[in-house]
Amino acid sequence: MISPKTNNPKQDKLLAEGKLLPLMEEFYTIQGEGFNTGEAAYFIRVGGCDVGCRWCDVKESWNPDLHPLTETAKIVANALAQPAKAVVVTGGEPLLYNMDFLCSELKNAGIKTYLETSGAYPLSGKWDWICLSPKKNSAPVGNILQLANELKVIIYNDSDLAWAEKFAPFVNPNCILYLQPEWSRASFVTPVIIDYVMKNPRWKISLQTHKYLNIP
Repeated sequence: MISPKTNNPKQDKLLAEGKLLPLMEEFYTIQGEGFNTGEAAYFIRVGGCDVGCRWCDVKESWNPDLHPLTETAKIVANALAQPAKAVVVTGGEPLLYNMDFLCSELKNAGIKTYLETSGAYPLSGKWDWICLSPKKNSAPVGNILQLANELKVIIYNDSDLAWAEKFAPFVNPNCILYLQPEWSRASFVTPVIIDYVMKNPRWKISLQTHKYLNIP
């Protein structure tokens, strides 16, 4: 596991408690993919990820030391200042950190909590919606498959379809199954996904609509 290097016992304690987080960015926008597409939400992107997907479009999030340790209470206050009552926590990989404090503060304020994770680290926090997007480099751990509300598998090659199917038997019956074309390969894999979903209709297609609409 990677974590910010503080050399400061007080900061290390607050980081372990989830009261400090390496914040890459936070912004108010429209959710662009998955089940909650089209919904206004405040995005909190934490820094730090060691999963290392070659097609990751936020590689600058990987090194947590590049992103300032920020008081979680301040992040919550920024979220509360927005009109929408939904927060998406993404990364990087958010579950590198203790999400209990962030979630409890948001939920106490009446904010819905949405998580986007690879599931490579143990679950923390109480979530209204969990989007699990497993990666080949790091398999999901714990009971995240059973708790996921949506399983969103990124398709880079047509061989990824068989890999996606390996997870389907282990999610709960209400979990929504999504196949999403990797953006740089969309022209190639989208027709493949369309054909696959028509033959296997328990799956749905997720698109990165924010990229088509030029929404941050």
